[in-house]
Amino acid sequence: MANEHAIRAYCMKTKEKDVLMVDAVISKTAKGGYMAQGTDGKGNKMTTMLSKDKAEAAVKAGAAKFA
Repeated sequence: MANEHAIRAYCMKTKEKDVLMVDAVISKTAKGGYMAQGTDGKGNKMTTMLSKDKAEAAVKAGAAKFA
């Protein structure tokens, strides 16, 4: 069963869409937004912006950590 709260993003290096983010760490930006940083499982770094609800749901589901 796939986790519906898993963070998916676009990988700039490989140009792949909807890539599952591994080892995601969520932080709050200076303007109050939420940003998730992690890897694609192959070592390529990824970053994406999230809404507050999506960020909190990902942390609660265990798909990410909050920094």
